[in-house]
Amino acid sequence: MKNRWLKWGMHFDLAGKESRIKEISSIMEAPGFWDDAKKAQEIIKELNGLKNIVEKYNRLKNEYEDLETLIQIGYEENDESLLPEIKEALDKFEEDFEELRLRTLLSEEYDSYNAILTLHAGAGGTESCDWAGMLCRMYQRWADKKGFTVQVLDYLDGEEAGIKSVTLQINGEYAYGYLKSERGVHRLVRISPFNAAGKRQTSFVSCDVMPDIEEDIDIEIDEKDLRIDTYHASGAGGQHVNKTASAVRITHLPTNIVVQCQNERSQIQNREKAMQMLKAKLYMMKQQENQEKISELRGEVKEIGWGNQIRSYVLQPYTLVKDHRTNEEVGNAQSVLDGNLDPFINAYLKWNAQRKLQSK
Repeated sequence: MKNRWLKWGMHFDLAGKESRIKEISSIMEAPGFWDDAKKAQEIIKELNGLKNIVEKYNRLKNEYEDLETLIQIGYEENDESLLPEIKEALDKFEEDFEELRLRTLLSEEYDSYNAILTLHAGAGGTESCDWAGMLCRMYQRWADKKGFTVQVLDYLDGEEAGIKSVTLQINGEYAYGYLKSERGVHRLVRISPFNAAGKRQTSFVSCDVMPDIEEDIDIEIDEKDLRIDTYHASGAGGQHVNKTASAVRITHLPTNIVVQCQNERSQIQNREKAMQMLKAKLYMMKQQENQEKISELRGEVKEIGWGNQIRSYVLQPYTLVKDHRTNEEVGNAQSVLDGNLDPFINAYLKWNAQRKLQSK
């Protein structure tokens, strides 16, 4: 690990980060810092992020030095009984090192934000609705493992089983940075429990992921470009959700973007949340410089079917989950469906960072 640690440490630029922390601290002490509250909050957020990552680096550096000392003692005293302790310490260091190294790849503007994840069942009918339900459970399990919280913003049951569509707000540090790797079409191959002939069937579900941008976004939306529908909420949410048409669906006609919210208790609150989501989507689209990036951002513009999948989940005749962008594979499909997504997320972050380097 020594070469990897030293090589990565050179790129980490600890001195540069510590210098920026001092610079921000000086800015915060200047008169009038709070005159622009929005800008002040952005600066504080940057400071907290820098402090957090420098603290983790220093903790990891101490782990490395302790490990070196332990190995040195083992050599000097020729004490093989230290080997299990050294192995345990090395495994922990490798795990912590990989986590921090990947964290440094989350440097895009909205990576640190909460995420809004939407699933839509596609080709495959009832089978696809069931597949959407399985994916919803998978992301909720992943969030639980990370210590994140999940809110159901919108939910539409399948006619016979599963989910037609669901929107989850996943709250946690760098939730969007991690989950942006999930944007695209997910393909399932299995023997369908809904097929009496017991034949293998292929189903598709699209996943769209956006950052939850809470601050007021400077983007103009013409009311004439909106179609706003209200409907009775469905799914989890208590008895109240079915009593009034409080759920809100907003369609932005020029782009055909659709956002929905039924989580809040009043139609006004649901409309406000839906407008916030719409502004975030339009703002993110505006930030893209070319059509390719726009199509990457809006997974829903792709047909939810053959040829567009980012990942395949095969349950019969063998079990395998494979990401078609990074070629990352996991043979234990059930583990992935139980929320073990980190191998795919980590592989995507490395692949995406490499792709950016090559494009420069």
